[in-house]
Amino acid sequence: MARIPDAFIDDLLARSDIVEVVGSRVPLKRQGKEYAARCPFHDERSASFTVSPTKQFYHCFGCGAHGTAISFLMNYDRLEFLDAVDELAKRAGMEVPRSENPRSPQQQDDSRELYSALEAATKFFQSNLQGSEKARSYLDGRGVDEENRARFQIGYAPDGYSGLRDALGKDERRMKLLDRAGLFSKNDRGHVYDKFRDRVMFPIFDRRGRVIAFGGRVFEKDDGPKYLNSPETALFHKGRELYGLWQVRQANQKIERLIVVEGYMDVVSLFQFGVTQAVATLGTATTPDHAELLFRNAPDVFFCFDGDAAGRRAGWKALESVLPRMKDGRQAFFLFLPDGEDPDTIVRKEGAEAFNERLKQATPLSQFFFDELTREINLGTLDGKARLAERAKPMLAQIPDGAFGDLMKQQLAQLTGLGGNAQAARAPMPQRQPQRTIQPVAKRSLVRGAIAVLLQQPSLALTLGGKHHFQGLRLPGVELLLELLGLVEQRPDISTGALLEHFDGREEQTSLHTLAAQTLPGDDAMWTQELHDAVAQLEKQLLVQRLEELLAKQRQQGLDDTDKYELRELLKARAGLRL
Repeated sequence: MARIPDAFIDDLLARSDIVEVVGSRVPLKRQGKEYAARCPFHDERSASFTVSPTKQFYHCFGCGAHGTAISFLMNYDRLEFLDAVDELAKRAGMEVPRSENPRSPQQQDDSRELYSALEAATKFFQSNLQGSEKARSYLDGRGVDEENRARFQIGYAPDGYSGLRDALGKDERRMKLLDRAGLFSKNDRGHVYDKFRDRVMFPIFDRRGRVIAFGGRVFEKDDGPKYLNSPETALFHKGRELYGLWQVRQANQKIERLIVVEGYMDVVSLFQFGVTQAVATLGTATTPDHAELLFRNAPDVFFCFDGDAAGRRAGWKALESVLPRMKDGRQAFFLFLPDGEDPDTIVRKEGAEAFNERLKQATPLSQFFFDELTREINLGTLDGKARLAERAKPMLAQIPDGAFGDLMKQQLAQLTGLGGNAQAARAPMPQRQPQRTIQPVAKRSLVRGAIAVLLQQPSLALTLGGKHHFQGLRLPGVELLLELLGLVEQRPDISTGALLEHFDGREEQTSLHTLAAQTLPGDDAMWTQELHDAVAQLEKQLLVQRLEELLAKQRQQGLDDTDKYELRELLKARAGLRL
């Protein structure tokens, strides 16, 4: 995937007014220097969502949602990063560059032609559905009405080897285009023929509602594979797409949940009965990309599988993909259906209300996790408890920091008897060395204060003139502070929002956003002084740290001539600073 240069992102955010971007979607009211609204990402009665025009970022003090104009579009309009950048660039009249593997005008034309070819194929399949009694009877029998046929643009690929080719492949160029779109197959003798034949056709849409591929379903189970999907192409990567997601977005202003099912007909049938939050993976297990896409669109995700061994394996694969993405506020559930049933048959047999009741009884991820791991383990033995700990710990370590991860580790400790006692035994240790617990707190607040100033006004870093010498100081947050200073020195016009964008996806992101959302007392002059004082103090602390290292070395093994010279210079410096 092409990478967009950081300098362009900075420029784009500088030219994009976040108040205008957010305000075109959420009603904002001015409050002092900032704007406020009810948070669009969680239900609330009072306005705790603020947008700062000076810092160019938003923050919700209720649910913690935060970010720049780019992340707002990603979360509110549910766009991918590149799509959000494209949307902002279009508003600002800018051309998006790609620093690696840049898309030339020729490549962009090729993509447009591919989309056009797939759109033409969709219309061809739809027109054939109208002319096929067999296909229409099949959909009638499955209870799919005209509204949902149109919603999903369902079609029919005629029987025979050249229906699509004869209709659309009118010259060599078009033939090559249709082939690149994944619509042809080739036999051993090099003969090209239609890939999809005598199948009900389900177009697969991307995040912008463009057809990028197809899934074809047979009428009878013994007519080859039940579902045949387009091959991977320049536009289609099955591990990153979800069938039905475009339709879910169109049907729901706010998506409270997503239900992941296995077949295209499952999605269509659930929509037919008013359950308009269903999506399907495209003939593959749930991937990490799927998991990210699911949670970007909804806080609650339900995985609905058959209740047999294969269904449980699919459920476990899904759990492995979502576990590293289980930030606080997200939930995942697993619903296993009775033997021989799938969402399509269940909803037609029982109706939407009964299906929703089944979802309410779905197994939470936490319960499914421990149920599966303990299925063949005897927790009545020490060996069994050790085996559970061995299997669970590496997986639990993937969960992002927060309450959910802590509770999962607590549950493991209760099941195995490990963790709690060991921690209790270690707890009194810090009380024997009170100085070691007091000092870091004071030092950490110094670093935190400097970071808060930089987030309030990044350009203040330039007043240091690049002169800050505390690299190597062993203190929490020092490396982060140095990174922030370096970023501002490299990109002098960077805004708070653009600075925070640099830390997207990193563990420091949340605490940085919380600091940036605070309103510091004072003005530029006071903040500049605070920053210079903090840097001076950190440089002194580095000097003391190095002195202590040399004195310890002198006691333990003695110093060579270089060390002695450094020690003398440091002692002189300390005397000069009156430390």
